Amino acid sequence: MRKPATTFLALISAFAAFGSSVIAAEKPNVLLILADDLGWSDTTLYGTTKFYQTPNIERLARRGMVFTRAYSASPLCSPTRASILSGQSPARIGITSPACHLKQVVMKASVAENGPTASKTLPCQTATRFDTEYYTLAEALKDAGYATGHFGKWHLGAEPYDPLHQGFDVDVPHWPGPGPAGSYVAPWKFPNFKERVPQEHIEDRMGDEAVAFIEQHKDGPFYLNYWQFSVHAPFDAKASLIEKHRGRVDPNDPQRSPTYAAMVESLDDNIGKMLDALDRLKLADRTIVIFYSDNGGNMYNEIDGTTPTSNVPLRGGKATMYEGGVRVPCTIAWPGAVEPGSRSDAMIQSSDLYPTLLEVLALKPQPGQIFDGISIVPALRGQADRTISDRAIFTFFPHAPRVPDHLPPAVAVHQGDWKLIRMFHEGEDGGHAYELYNLREDLSETKNLASSQPERVRELDALIEDFLRRTKAVVPLPNPNYQKPIAGLTAMRDCALRLEDGRLHVTCTGGDPHFQWLPDKPLPVGPLTVELRMKSAAKGSGQLFWHQKGIQPQYFRDRSTVFQPKHDGQFHDYRITLPNQGEALSLRLDPAQGPGEIVIERLLVAGPGGQPLGDWLQLRGE
Repeated sequence: MRKPATTFLALISAFAAFGSSVIAAEKPNVLLILADDLGWSDTTLYGTTKFYQTPNIERLARRGMVFTRAYSASPLCSPTRASILSGQSPARIGITSPACHLKQVVMKASVAENGPTASKTLPCQTATRFDTEYYTLAEALKDAGYATGHFGKWHLGAEPYDPLHQGFDVDVPHWPGPGPAGSYVAPWKFPNFKERVPQEHIEDRMGDEAVAFIEQHKDGPFYLNYWQFSVHAPFDAKASLIEKHRGRVDPNDPQRSPTYAAMVESLDDNIGKMLDALDRLKLADRTIVIFYSDNGGNMYNEIDGTTPTSNVPLRGGKATMYEGGVRVPCTIAWPGAVEPGSRSDAMIQSSDLYPTLLEVLALKPQPGQIFDGISIVPALRGQADRTISDRAIFTFFPHAPRVPDHLPPAVAVHQGDWKLIRMFHEGEDGGHAYELYNLREDLSETKNLASSQPERVRELDALIEDFLRRTKAVVPLPNPNYQKPIAGLTAMRDCALRLEDGRLHVTCTGGDPHFQWLPDKPLPVGPLTVELRMKSAAKGSGQLFWHQKGIQPQYFRDRSTVFQPKHDGQFHDYRITLPNQGEALSLRLDPAQGPGEIVIERLLVAGPGGQPLGDWLQLRGE
């Protein structure tokens, strides 16, 4: 959609200069606080944590309404951010993963022509910039006479796709990256934004900058995006707060990272700073405050010897399609309309914020403007409304990042108590596979009911199909290069596998042939030994990787052992030691670095002390 001409903006600006107090009286201010990676169980709103302390989020909740079923549009950040500013689904926008900091400018989503042999689908390629053709929430409010400011994380593209080109008058620190530059605690690495004092915390600075914006525009109206960097990686915090929470750690609590608890506290402190400023300037009664998170809590990195957080009782976390990846904390204060201290189980999504604010502010959308979200004003007013209660919301995530509880490329629908996940082309003969959950009875998504309720699957899948059609989503396609696992092994890249005469034949077709073994359960903690007997007509060194639980990326050179195969066409025995220090979830073998035929007749793994753990080939080969 083309942006409207600037004539109306000029008229509004002139009127604002003449009578800003009139506008302020008619239009409330808007403060939109967006946390980064803050999970549903990371605040004290839902009774799910004893470790984290969020008194200021509770303070905001007492002024407004807590939503128990608020969802991000994606389990990753950039797609959700685009949904907030456009009111549209990531499926329609084309930004489906957080790649907007990359140098390559891609404006449209697409499907790759080729895919790895281990994948049943061809990879979807995300757009990497939020197109300036969208008429953003910031532009709508700016054209209505609002001063607009963005403070904190953006991650939707560098210039000319930055906040200053998307409707914001101010952008601090004007940074396109996926997190704070370098660290939370100064010295930072922002190119044009420096700390005022040594060891200044970026969240404290963002809070101060945002408060200065509020003070400058106290006569209003203003729209302030306070999009916090917290609690995204890198995982660091004020040393004093880390020590404070270190003494509170319960080793039996899955939430036990003192660093993460300190990060949550800094996030909460600066929300308090916003509320203090509104109170001090007597603006609280005419300011709508929205608190939301862009996706679920991070369950796959490691800090303080544990995962950053736990989303229990929800399953999964950031980058997964389960509830832990998409159900997020939310509270909204709207003085005079929302009952203070109220709660709602209405199902809402991040794409609803734009159309909701248009209705609240009595603004009309542009002719032909498309929204995938809806106004949730009836829910905010505590009114029953079938438009909200009967609706379906959709999560489109055509990617499969290798994190715990990840799924293949998928799309999900929530309607009422039910949630259906469609995994593209993961079923028999290229059909889709499904998981169906009743969230009222099974919030932790432990009982897949798809096989016992085929009719409900068909009904909900029809909603998914209609959603994909309406949004013109670029969906994963079947991968013609896909190879089924052979004897427990999966070809990953540049190779094909086959069993013949009790031996594994590996046809290497490129410069990086490799395949992996996924055991039924994690391998024990401690060094692993792999016995390999093979003959090769390829070339180059070999390498054996292990995927250690809780560490990403899945395979990395620091968790591997290099060995030197003899590529003379004769069988040779190799004994390879992996100095694993944690539970290994899988092993990957790179038998060469170039094309050629390889035959393997023994591939055994043993744990600490020589304990036999498994035969990769599910045969002995003697």
